[in-house]
Amino acid sequence: MKHILDNFYKNQSLIYKGFLFIATIVLIVYLFPKGGKFKYDFQKGKLWQYETLYAPFDFAIYKTDAEIKSDKAAIKANHPDYFRYENAVRDAVFNGYDEKFSSYFSSENISNGELKQLQSYGKELLNTIYEKGVVQNSTDYNGDKVVNVVKGNEERTILYGSFVKLSQLDRVITAFLSEKNITEYKESYSSIYFDIIQPNVFFDEGLTQKTLEREIAKVTTTRGNIDKGKRIVAKGEVVEGEKYNILNSLRKEYQSKLWNENNYNWIVFGYTILVGLTLFMLLLFLQKYRPDVFINNNKVTFIFFNILVMIFLTTTVVKFNAQYVYVVPLCIMPLILKAFFDPRLGLFTHVLTVLLLGFIVPNSFEYVFLQIIAGIVTIQTISELHKRANLFISVGQITLVYIIAYFAFYVIHEGNFETIHWVTFGLFVLNGLATLAAFPLIYIYEKLFSLVSDVSLLELSDTNSKLLKELSDKAPGTFHHSLQVANLAEAAANEIGANSMLVRVGALYHDIGKMNNPAYFTENQTTSVNPHNELSPVESAKIIINHVIEGIELAKKNNLPDRVIDFIRTHHGTSLVYYFYRKAYEVDETVNREDFQYPGPIPYSKETAILMMSDSVEAASKSLKNPTFTTINQFVDKIINKQIEEDQFLNANITFKEIESIKKVLKQKLTNIYHLRIEYPE
Repeated sequence: MKHILDNFYKNQSLIYKGFLFIATIVLIVYLFPKGGKFKYDFQKGKLWQYETLYAPFDFAIYKTDAEIKSDKAAIKANHPDYFRYENAVRDAVFNGYDEKFSSYFSSENISNGELKQLQSYGKELLNTIYEKGVVQNSTDYNGDKVVNVVKGNEERTILYGSFVKLSQLDRVITAFLSEKNITEYKESYSSIYFDIIQPNVFFDEGLTQKTLEREIAKVTTTRGNIDKGKRIVAKGEVVEGEKYNILNSLRKEYQSKLWNENNYNWIVFGYTILVGLTLFMLLLFLQKYRPDVFINNNKVTFIFFNILVMIFLTTTVVKFNAQYVYVVPLCIMPLILKAFFDPRLGLFTHVLTVLLLGFIVPNSFEYVFLQIIAGIVTIQTISELHKRANLFISVGQITLVYIIAYFAFYVIHEGNFETIHWVTFGLFVLNGLATLAAFPLIYIYEKLFSLVSDVSLLELSDTNSKLLKELSDKAPGTFHHSLQVANLAEAAANEIGANSMLVRVGALYHDIGKMNNPAYFTENQTTSVNPHNELSPVESAKIIINHVIEGIELAKKNNLPDRVIDFIRTHHGTSLVYYFYRKAYEVDETVNREDFQYPGPIPYSKETAILMMSDSVEAASKSLKNPTFTTINQFVDKIINKQIEEDQFLNANITFKEIESIKKVLKQKLTNIYHLRIEYPE
């Protein structure tokens, strides 16, 4: 059991990566759309490039969205409104009529028998009116409008003109009295009717909406069928009209059948292999080219997290409406990864993510091409993210490349641009605006994942920071040396397009370990007394070498980011403390070389290589006496060539051309420092 636990703790970093690898695969496959991949790629108006296609099985022809929308609109336009009889109103009106009839006819000089006859006539008219139904005056309906009327459990369809409107009441009364030859009593009848008659038929909005929704729900999504073996489209035919609709129906049915049948597990298995292979390539890339990132589980998690976010956003948009797929700001990912790591890692991760997204987006070749080109532009155009103007300029260039590339694709497909979808250009603009969110995202990621970006490096470059103030107080010579190295390194980085802000910050902090024993370093010695005279060469070398180790400890104690600590760790690489080694060698040729060698590692990036060159040149330049252009040129070449011979730059991904450019900058800067001027002939 103890042996198992020991192995677990020993390999916990790899175990974590394995878990992260599997979990990410599962999440990505889960996010992928639940359908098979149709093996034919076609576009409306284009020639069918494959062999003649026959229906592989029976399937229904799906209606287009426009057809379904039209069917629903037709139902809505022809759907009758529902009205409901309220029997309680009729009863109340009849009761009121019986109670008030005598009072309205009291002024008439008629007998009781005639009064009863007139009352009976009035009830007959009321009954006729309420059988038809009384409605409020309304301008929303004409008489020919068909409506449904619900009375109790009975429902019937009538014309709206069958109802009696309150405005028609006088005409109805006049017609009835004329029929009965009792028009002399119109005034009395009108008075009582206008007093008691109330609408008893009302529009039922709830029932109308409910029945409309029920009818709309019955709209079918298909029209007609295609039998197995029927020819759908021949090679060379134009895909348009009904052929296009049938092909879309086949694709939809194919994807549905493929996912729901027995081969479901095989499809998931295939997705799993491809996603796993892609992520495995990313891990291999990290292990080979960025081992510092690979061994840091936090950084690997951060990279995988960014991939998941982009896949989640894209799949969500595709499920909602694939037309808006270009609104997802995919270029945020390489931009952010470049800010935290380096351009190569940012672009490699971006390309792998785009390849994965090719499984879920329509017109995958066009999409992958556009996104890879945009990713390359992102990496190429943003050099220093801490300068906010750079982000805006880069976003403008990214948006322009999207528009130009999309325009080119459209012209290739259509042969003209008369019917181009201008809305897509708007999506590219929205994409660019969304990419501006990279700036606040970088700040959030710094806090969530304990990372450092160029923006934070700008804060660390302040020479009034606590650690640099302490360095200037305890080791003023070292502080001045660091400033000089920072200026040299920054200029060299700008010359070859490296991260100048990172180099400057690394240079400012690279010698903080000298604070523990400042007097043992020549730049801090203000008297002729050299404490090394009291020590053996091995002891002196140990103190010199320890400034790297103590610098790393001090940097961690003060929470300096790993990217800065890497400069402390690598600025001497695996070189020798040559002066003391030579001194010891003269006494004893069997001296152990490792006692005088820095522990390394050697520089792993252009930036750390630049610092090594600048630091060595600046420190050694103090020994120059009466320097000239020639001596400075030879001096710089000698120091850097020696570092090359010692293989200090093998892992730095830096070219000889770039090294020559760095040499040139260092020579120019040293010339300026020593105020050398060209002597012109008389």
